Amino acid sequence: MRKKALVRDLLKEKQSDLTAAERKLASVLLDDSLLTGLQSITRLADCAEVSTPTIIRLARKLGFDGFSDMQDAIRDEIGARIKQPLAKLEAQSPAESRDHIVSRFIEAVSGNINRTLERLDLAEFDEAAKLLSDPSHRLYLLGGRITRSNAHYFFNHLQIIRPRVTLLDSSPSVWPQSLLDMDDRAVLVVFDIRRYEKELEKLANLAVKQGASIVLFTDAWGSPIEKHARFCFRAMIEVPSSWDSTLAINFLIEALVAEVQSRSSSQSAERIAALEQMIGESRIFRSN
Repeated sequence: MRKKALVRDLLKEKQSDLTAAERKLASVLLDDSLLTGLQSITRLADCAEVSTPTIIRLARKLGFDGFSDMQDAIRDEIGARIKQPLAKLEAQSPAESRDHIVSRFIEAVSGNINRTLERLDLAEFDEAAKLLSDPSHRLYLLGGRITRSNAHYFFNHLQIIRPRVTLLDSSPSVWPQSLLDMDDRAVLVVFDIRRYEKELEKLANLAVKQGASIVLFTDAWGSPIEKHARFCFRAMIEVPSSWDSTLAINFLIEALVAEVQSRSSSQSAERIAALEQMIGESRIFRSN
């Protein structure tokens, strides 16, 4: 059994060697953070809508002796993944406080971030950062009812780093004016998580028809906008609350901000210096 290589990494590395049925199975395993792989071979076959021989062939292509060997590796990988984010919490928290809402939130959010990173395609991340840092592209940002704050947060940083960044109004009635200026040099950054908003999907569809590229931030299940997106980032959002958490999405935003600024270092430095001078000269935020 291969102990060093992670199953999720092997599934990504071997994509070009897989048949269509094997890629379908690999997608099911990756979409559920490998948890589906803990089922029996027959149940996994039913879940992925493939044959049991397909599962065995995939396991062998990944370097395992067979399904049970691959399943052992999956079990070890998931066990290590669950343990790592909780190790510090368990060491510092008294036993009686582990059921506190704060502790449960830490556990859920840590898991969300780890699982989001496991699904993150670094090549896609780099390509999206390259697109967002290119000043020849005009950027438009928009979020939904819950994710509006994420869009605003991303906008606040991007407008300092580079020019030609617009935060769209939350009212659909004013979107047509912005659509007029969208073309093949425009990028629409959309945030849309479950209870997906039809208005956002309509806007994305119209933007693509105008030639714009879509960068989508969504949840594990995927917004309908995904079919229009050039780049799509899925984040885990479930926490012990009636509300979904967007902390994993914000993690991705901050990582992108850092990379976009790195790619626009000279330009962003000049803009920040100019901004500081304007603030100083206008005496904004300074006491009398």
